[in-house]
Amino acid sequence: MRRLFPAPKVSLLLAVSWLLMNESMSAGNLLLAAAVGLAIPWVADRYRSDRSHPKSWGTTLRLGGAVLRDIVLSNIDVAKRVLGPEAAIHSRFVWVPLDLRDPHGIVALAGIITMTPGTLSSELSQDRRHLLVHALHCPDEAAEAQLIADIKARYETPLREIFE
Repeated sequence: MRRLFPAPKVSLLLAVSWLLMNESMSAGNLLLAAAVGLAIPWVADRYRSDRSHPKSWGTTLRLGGAVLRDIVLSNIDVAKRVLGPEAAIHSRFVWVPLDLRDPHGIVALAGIITMTPGTLSSELSQDRRHLLVHALHCPDEAAEAQLIADIKARYETPLREIFE
């Protein structure tokens, strides 16, 4: 059954989306919605090279809470810097060394960094051992070291627990 319906929720979402976009519940549209909902997940499933599932839901929830908190606090900090004097902004690119090896974890880390105002993931090294992060405010080497330490402690360590 799983081979025929690899992603039942996605199938349902696609079918409903099809019907909403066409604004019709005719027999033909119902049939096409069912076909689209079944075919796309079935075809796409063949291209998934690996799957990942969190190994610690408690850590996942704690990380989610920390990320939400950081997003709120970072929004306030970025607003103050952007609305304040230009001298309050010292942007810099920082290479963050990664201990995280799971590709899903690396993607999650890059996404978390990008979602947090004031930072942006911009490149992953070829060997996947360093992530280039642009920081809106990182005035010196001490701030750079602190940024790296914060990213590793707040995000990378929990992600390693979740994915590795």
